[in-house]
Amino acid sequence: MRNILVDHSNRTPVDQQKVEIVERKGLGHPDSICDAIMDNVSVRLCKEYLEKIGSILHHNTDKSLLVAGDVNPNFGGGKVKEPMLLIFGDRATSEANSIKIPVEELALTAAKEWIQNNLRFVNPENHVRYQVELKPGSPELVDIFNRKGKVLGANDTSAAVGYAPMTKLERIVLKTERYMNSPLYKRKFPESGEDIKVMGLRKNDELNLTISMAMVDRYVKDENDYFRKKSEILDEIEKFVNDNSAFKKCSISLNTLDVKGRGVGGVYLTVLGTSAESADSGEVGRGNRVNGVIPLNRPTCSEAAAGKNPVSHVGKIYNLLTHRIAKSIYEQVPGMEEVYIWLLSQIGKPIDQPAIAAAQIVLQSGNSLDTLQKHIKEVIDEELENIDKFTIDLAHGRIPIC
Repeated sequence: MRNILVDHSNRTPVDQQKVEIVERKGLGHPDSICDAIMDNVSVRLCKEYLEKIGSILHHNTDKSLLVAGDVNPNFGGGKVKEPMLLIFGDRATSEANSIKIPVEELALTAAKEWIQNNLRFVNPENHVRYQVELKPGSPELVDIFNRKGKVLGANDTSAAVGYAPMTKLERIVLKTERYMNSPLYKRKFPESGEDIKVMGLRKNDELNLTISMAMVDRYVKDENDYFRKKSEILDEIEKFVNDNSAFKKCSISLNTLDVKGRGVGGVYLTVLGTSAESADSGEVGRGNRVNGVIPLNRPTCSEAAAGKNPVSHVGKIYNLLTHRIAKSIYEQVPGMEEVYIWLLSQIGKPIDQPAIAAAQIVLQSGNSLDTLQKHIKEVIDEELENIDKFTIDLAHGRIPIC
């Protein structure tokens, strides 16, 4: 029997609150780069462990720092003066059953492939230096992976929370950044860099988006050309938002630090399309939550999911699973306004047996929790019963983490 608790919440649904704030750090934001690369490293290690050892071994690659480099941006194209530095940190098993695992080589390959596939103007060989600091783990945590059972024990005492559904502000913030970093958009506006941040504010039913977007200097001839292209981009964003949302009023701002008449110093110009080239360093765990946004009106987990191992680290597993369970309840059980799910682990205890699995339900008017409670518990129980399949999907990178 699992310890499952279902409770009613009187909180006002976020969509109905007067003020809501949501942020999305885009594909080329330094924090997003760290999250994506380190999770790619974990997926690559899982594949190697499964092929050579037959099971996933202890690793956590969730401590990473992207140190900003130095560039000289200029209209028509600038120069890279000093490359960025990507530091890989934490733990990874490098030998088992007398079989060597090339941890450093795998980490470097995973990072370079991600950069090559996602950042158009960053050459992974010339624009980034690498420092791999992935060491063997402690004996007790490593031993968790040698213990038998359908699922492993949790490697930490930790808690996570997830929710459903997303609000219309959360959805449009997420969709806007994804559109602006889509292949279609980049073909239309090649001067648009990958470093895009969308900050959404909703006051009642009025939407305000403040967008920061790196412009790639090789596509911008001069200051007048910059502001002309910025205006075209803003028109496109406004059209997209109006076509994909239903707010009473929309206001959108782009690159609000810009000042005409100050040349390169008055515009957001980059050589490589990311502020990591010189202006801003990045770190795992400072970016988007696992559902792709930073929702300030919601309870959120403090754990960084990116890079943690997918079979015992509840900081990753529960972080994503809580959102999945909440979504399943919302879709399967009628009468829900909002669903919040909390999972708490105990170190060493099986991950399918959390210390508590708690649901807080915001009901639609006229519904009673008494009639829905049994169904809600069944959904939670089923998701936990199949947690082994969920962890395999995580290990193969089938579930996005940011």
